[in-house]
Amino acid sequence: MRHIVNLTPSDRPREKLKSKGVKSLSDKELVAILIGMGTTKNDVLSLAEKVLTVLDSSDGTIDINSLQEIEGIGLAKASVIAAALEFARRRIHPEGVKIRFAADLLPLLQNYADRKQEHLLCTSLNGAREVISIRVVTIGLINKTMVHPREVFADPITDRASAIILAHNHPGGLPKPSSEDVIITKRIVDAGETLGITLLDHIIFNNRGHFSMAEQNLI
Repeated sequence: MRHIVNLTPSDRPREKLKSKGVKSLSDKELVAILIGMGTTKNDVLSLAEKVLTVLDSSDGTIDINSLQEIEGIGLAKASVIAAALEFARRRIHPEGVKIRFAADLLPLLQNYADRKQEHLLCTSLNGAREVISIRVVTIGLINKTMVHPREVFADPITDRASAIILAHNHPGGLPKPSSEDVIITKRIVDAGETLGITLLDHIIFNNRGHFSMAEQNLI
């Protein structure tokens, strides 16, 4: 089995954590530390990426059985991951964070900035523009055939949200909206007007920066 200690120094999450601090680690590296070691088929970082895919595809719940379907993740590792996530959930709450500008929301989304696939995120807000919840709507290429208003608004309706903010990461290039992004945003705006839930912004972001459609008067 490949342990973290057997990786090259620059690839060792624990050493990186020690030298640069925990905030310097990607989600994959954090999960790799929890897992501890890989298998003969998958090194620890590859295994961590598979775990992230399962977690991102969930509805916010932690399903140990789903984690154990990953080859190399047994009950012990799945339990460590589930316990760590639940502990973090109890200690750190995005709920109540007031959003005035795109920059106020970015710290809550930044862990998706380096993902290799696009993740469309929906933030539910109450009437005071405070965060109720943040959820992944879709994973993969963001296009108008994938993003249907019912998928976007299903959870905000349950949350009794007054408004939402959409955001998605651009894995490569500059964080600027495509023509497809603009079309999708207009569809969500129109659907929100019918439902009484305002789309305040659509943010495109990555490690190079961000683009706010509201700040650029595209909404």
